[in-house]
Amino acid sequence: MRYERYNPPLSVVGFVATRATDTERGPLIRMRGEDARLRLLQDGELVWLYGPRRHELVTVRVDDALPRGSVILRDVAGAAPADVVRVVKIDPDIPRQIGSLA
Repeated sequence: MRYERYNPPLSVVGFVATRATDTERGPLIRMRGEDARLRLLQDGELVWLYGPRRHELVTVRVDDALPRGSVILRDVAGAAPADVVRVVKIDPDIPRQIGSLA
């Protein structure tokens, strides 16, 4: 039995790419506090971000200035504005499904 919970998709409304000289760098997702609470996420937590082309570990930042259901991504490879993404909390208690790597 696979563990699943309600997780509506989120729309990417902005993308920020940083430079090597920037002090704040790395994969990050900004989302509304209401959307974060729905997914049981807290500010600063590490989560999986599933996009149309790949998935990646990112840090959550709560930003209540965003519209509901919208996110802004920073330094996430393969993501673009107007993409639809899903955010999944890392849960170490759920057994991993190991698939073929070939």
